[in-house]
Amino acid sequence: MAEAEAVQLKEEGNRHFQVQDYKAAVKSYSQALKLTKDKALLATLYRNRAACGLKTESYAQAASDASRAIDINSSDIKALYRRCQAMEHLGKLDQAFKDVQRCATLEPKNQNFQETLRRLNISIQEKLRVQFSTDSRVQQMFEILLDENSESEKREKAANNLIVLGREEAGAERIFQNNGVVLLLQLLDTKRPELVLAAVRTLSGMCTGHRSRATAILHTVRIDRICSLMAVENEDMSLAVCNLLQAIIDSLSGEDKREHRGKEEALVLDSKKDLKLITGHLLDMLASKKVSGQGRDQALNLLNKNVPRKDLAIQDNSRTIYVVDNGLRKILKVVGQVPDLPSCLPLTDNTRMLASILINKLYDDLRCDPERDHFRKICEEYITGKFDPQDMDKNVSAIQTVSGILQGPFDLGNQLLGLKGVMEMMVALCGSEREQDQLVAVEALIHASTKLSRASFIITNGISLLKEIYKTTKNEKIKIRTLVGLCKLGSAGGTDYGLRQFAEGSTEKLAKQCRKWLCNESIDTRTRRWAVEGLAYLTLDADVKDDFVHDIPALQAMFELAKASLTSDKTILYSVATTLVNCTNSYDVKEVIPELVQLAKFSKQHVPEEHPKDKKDFIDMRVKRLLKAGVISALACMVKADSAILTNQTKELLARVFLALCDNPKDRGTIVAQGGGKALIPLALEGTDVGKVKAAHALAKIAAISNPDIAFPGERVYEVVRPLVSLLDTERDGLQNYEALLGLTNLSGRSDKLRQKIIKEKALPDIENYMFEKHDQLRQAATECMCNLVTNKEVQERFLADGNDRLKLVVLLCGEDDHKVQNAAAGALAMLTAAHKKLCFKMTQVTTQWLEILQRLCLHDRLSVQHRGLVIAYNLLSADAELAKKLVESEMLEILTIVGKMEPDEKKEVVIQTARECLIKCMDYGFIKPVS
Repeated sequence: MAEAEAVQLKEEGNRHFQVQDYKAAVKSYSQALKLTKDKALLATLYRNRAACGLKTESYAQAASDASRAIDINSSDIKALYRRCQAMEHLGKLDQAFKDVQRCATLEPKNQNFQETLRRLNISIQEKLRVQFSTDSRVQQMFEILLDENSESEKREKAANNLIVLGREEAGAERIFQNNGVVLLLQLLDTKRPELVLAAVRTLSGMCTGHRSRATAILHTVRIDRICSLMAVENEDMSLAVCNLLQAIIDSLSGEDKREHRGKEEALVLDSKKDLKLITGHLLDMLASKKVSGQGRDQALNLLNKNVPRKDLAIQDNSRTIYVVDNGLRKILKVVGQVPDLPSCLPLTDNTRMLASILINKLYDDLRCDPERDHFRKICEEYITGKFDPQDMDKNVSAIQTVSGILQGPFDLGNQLLGLKGVMEMMVALCGSEREQDQLVAVEALIHASTKLSRASFIITNGISLLKEIYKTTKNEKIKIRTLVGLCKLGSAGGTDYGLRQFAEGSTEKLAKQCRKWLCNESIDTRTRRWAVEGLAYLTLDADVKDDFVHDIPALQAMFELAKASLTSDKTILYSVATTLVNCTNSYDVKEVIPELVQLAKFSKQHVPEEHPKDKKDFIDMRVKRLLKAGVISALACMVKADSAILTNQTKELLARVFLALCDNPKDRGTIVAQGGGKALIPLALEGTDVGKVKAAHALAKIAAISNPDIAFPGERVYEVVRPLVSLLDTERDGLQNYEALLGLTNLSGRSDKLRQKIIKEKALPDIENYMFEKHDQLRQAATECMCNLVTNKEVQERFLADGNDRLKLVVLLCGEDDHKVQNAAAGALAMLTAAHKKLCFKMTQVTTQWLEILQRLCLHDRLSVQHRGLVIAYNLLSADAELAKKLVESEMLEILTIVGKMEPDEKKEVVIQTARECLIKCMDYGFIKPVS
């Protein structure tokens, strides 16, 4: 029985192959392979599946299947030739040549084999010629580079050619085989920046995607030498060496998943030891005075990218544990650096922030409380060990460390604030006469006052000191930070109008000063960044945000500052995003339950109050002003920021802003025109769960009413499908479901490729479920979406399949009272019955009400519904004479006659014409005769 079934499946596969349905053919052959043990049949099935592999460009699979057929029968000429074709496409020309040579031996007169032999022979000769010429070119390049008398132009050209060659697999292998690494080391020894840079970039290309080569290069060049090159002051050099180390790490850890055709993967020893060696040297760089600020930043970037797990589902966090045990103190040393002190390490503006990010990532990567307790104890010991009544510099460093941790894992920072003397030391440093002490203390107070309870402590103990510093200091850097501290404390009540910390009008004055600094281009960027941070807190006040959106120069200055900081500053993007969230009121607001408000008033508890300017009219006005000021182009630029800078939290804030901006359908055209549609796609695919949902909802709003070709040009439109499908979930609210369905309806009407993508994302079952939904608008949107999808063959197959009620549901929806649902369902039914005669018969069997429903459609007062009903009637009449007879014997003939004899009318022309075509069909069958 099994053998017979296998033969049937083989024949079925052959039929699929003949109609070019290769996917189905592979499925049939694969099923047959499981059922048979007959060697001849097995060989045929493998050979046939290899043919499918060639057609679908799955060359590796085709070669494998052909090899299995050859294992059974070494003289299987078809299998040999198919393997030859697969090997040729895989770049393995020598193996392809051997196979076709065997074919030519078995059938010497076959012209096809002779032609392939000749072609492959030419290709192999050309490959050898290129290989030998590459060897000579490599040698020539090194001679030019190492000759001190060479012209500078020739050297530069040779260096660039070497870099390009190193990036190609064949070129990299030739350099490696021809003693190239030793020659590259000689280039490093020249100490000439342009030659060293060329050597580093060439090595980087050679290490990419090749584990054994990367291992050899790491051991030959040595990690200490690589790190010393990264430690230099030259930014280009530091970045190039960072890229080299990243290429080595990717190759050793298997992160580089690129396929290299024609290359067998080399066997190498376990690379964990090498990875640990690299990590150890990077940690040593952090605390070394010999390392430049750029070098320290690149070391931190490499640790940030490669130490924490990329997926928390992976159990092994041994890299993080190693760094915590061997390097946390070194990272804390970087975080605690005070730029104005003589003992400070070389830093850039971003070094401390990158160290804070690393602490945050390491802390988040810990798996259990004992690991987190160990981490906290190291931090506590480090900070308390710094406190020294005799040495103010150490105290300042301790507070700076706490400040840095507060910018990383806030919960840990909050615990450290509870250490004895920490808060008191902050307040004491505010009163210090040294400006750097005040600067550190004010920044620490700003970061510490995020929680209302902490802010209350500082309002009680430190606010008078902050005001005093603000009035007396002449240092702009301290003045602006003090202002941000006051801003933060002034906004400690959040959006609650009843919890204002300062007197009426004080927050507006603070905001005015922040806007003034923001617009002052003579102040350095880092100081202006603090002005944005101040506004991020103050714009929780509705009066402040209302004033801010009216100040177009201040808005545009903030946008320009955000664009200028795309590669360097995480905090400014977060601050800008927070300010925009506040201005658009796109933060989460707890629902106020009237009964609980009354209960709170009765028990004399505080009741949150809404500011009059936080009502919808004011929010809409603010959105209009932001759009006019060019907020979309700023957001689109922010989305492109480097992943280390654009955190998931910032992405969520940007998604919230986009959703608020898309709320009014009239504004969506402006958003699309300025690139908002494209910018939303990455936000919907990566980030926090909340952020992805918000971005997907904004995409749905745009996709629902915009031309997809304009909103999401090129291949981007296919990336929109998955976020929209993710909204078809019972956990999402009704509006999200509805707008996602509208978006998918619009997309599914564009092309069959998009319909195929929607099906591939497994959206069909969800769309069908919403067609059963009690809510009228959801049912209508789902039915309209299905109406567009039924033109796809795969969807039609689902309706044709036995044992489901899909067609019955569509027929019954045609009988609904809601004319929009009727219109969509009738459209779907018209297309289905036009595509398959079988569905015409099936329609009459799924429900006894089919005729009554059809008659209602054909008499509908809305012309679009009536037209679709008449098209269904025409499809049924065309399908079969017996079916046509059933219709003619019913009242359907009378309905068609009445509609067909209606007075000519431009609006009703299509309806009348369709009815007449139905009557002509009846005449063709001889059921009715024309009256002369």
